[in-house]
Amino acid sequence: MSPGLKPIAQSCADSPSPVAGFGVEWASSLHDLTASLWWTFVQVFKDFPWLDLGNAISGFIFYYPLIMSYVWMIGAILYYLLWERHDGDTEFNMPVLNEYPPVSILIPCYNEGGNIRETLEFLLRQRYPHYEIVAINDGSRDNTLEILRSLAAEHGQIRVIHLATNQGKAMALRAGALLTNSEFLVCIDGDALLGPEAVAWMMRHFLENPKVGAVTGNPRIRTRSTLLGKIQVGEFSAIVGMIKRAQRVYGRIFTVSGVIAGFRKSALHSVGYWSNDMVTEDIDISWKLQLDGWSIRFEPNALCWVLMPETLKGLWKQRLRWSQGGAEVLLRYSSKVWHWSARRMWPIWLESVVSIVWSYLLVFALAIWGASQAFDLHRHFITGLIPSWTGMLLSVTCLAQFAVSLSIDSRYEKKLGGIGRYYYWMIWYPLVYWINNVFTTVFGFLKALAKEQGQRAVWVTLDRGVFKRDRTRH
Repeated sequence: MSPGLKPIAQSCADSPSPVAGFGVEWASSLHDLTASLWWTFVQVFKDFPWLDLGNAISGFIFYYPLIMSYVWMIGAILYYLLWERHDGDTEFNMPVLNEYPPVSILIPCYNEGGNIRETLEFLLRQRYPHYEIVAINDGSRDNTLEILRSLAAEHGQIRVIHLATNQGKAMALRAGALLTNSEFLVCIDGDALLGPEAVAWMMRHFLENPKVGAVTGNPRIRTRSTLLGKIQVGEFSAIVGMIKRAQRVYGRIFTVSGVIAGFRKSALHSVGYWSNDMVTEDIDISWKLQLDGWSIRFEPNALCWVLMPETLKGLWKQRLRWSQGGAEVLLRYSSKVWHWSARRMWPIWLESVVSIVWSYLLVFALAIWGASQAFDLHRHFITGLIPSWTGMLLSVTCLAQFAVSLSIDSRYEKKLGGIGRYYYWMIWYPLVYWINNVFTTVFGFLKALAKEQGQRAVWVTLDRGVFKRDRTRH
């Protein structure tokens, strides 16, 4: 290096680098910005009206079921006054139809060896002149197929369809529907006892209105040997039956009953039949039909006696599947609901979404309440989440709802000594079933989100009560 350049080089080496200076300045600015943002966050957090938010969430948690109880009670009473009270006795006042078109009764079966004989023998008592029984054995691993073939050899009204592998209930129903010539189908489970008058009561809706695509029946509980069983007797009257009546009044029904429902075959064909990848095929087909413009009716005189879980494990699995199925339907069809042509679906869509939000908020509130008890945090946001007098109001309303629904539904339990004696057991409903239903809603929605698109839904082993000898007889 020339002598003239040395001082310049030395000067550059000794002076601070412009890049280094910029780095120090940038780091200092970043630190100031971070501190400023943190201070702003702390101030916003400190000044946020947590108590108001807590009060709002608490009010929603306690007033939502309160309001819905009154909506359901008013709707059920209107349904009773408009339609149900004119029907008379289920058995002795059967409707007289202008015609009696052929009906195919479909029974999808998977490992029903312990129940299917009773189900089919009871079906042969139907007081409808033209019907056939189509039993679909969906890859059962027990003696279901042998029993079906034996009964088919004895009774000409019974046909058997055999699927070699477990394809799922939706596929079994589709196979049965496609292999029948009847325009009208009645679908029941392989462990259900269909009332002898049920087909006639359901058929009146199809014949009265060509836009009726499906009719859902009235499930009655057979398993009543435990507290869970007794509570479910009241639940299916006070909750399930009441909701169906109310939904029928304000437009659309969330779902037909999976254990007893009738369908117009042309309506099924127009929507592509049941979906194979939905956990609850009954909820799915209900939404598909109604979004396509078909109407669904509720027929309380179409009685069907069913087996239900009587253990906490069985109840959890059943309700988790129902919750997941409902969430799957919301995720799949929400984009179609908000078309003007589907406006009558808006109430049940909104009710379903709000119910999920309510369940998550209730779990959150319970967690906050638990933390407040553990760490003695009784102030601000937490105090707003702790229930007060609204809990008592909700309890009284709950009992009123049970009283109204049981009074409407008691006519269908006369043969079994009436339903009023189950009113006592309903005081346990909020403790046992609300908690179970809230948590199954939370986890069911997560399972629906995580489910792989197009995954086939197949049969699972079900809890059908504790003691077979304690099932009701008819």
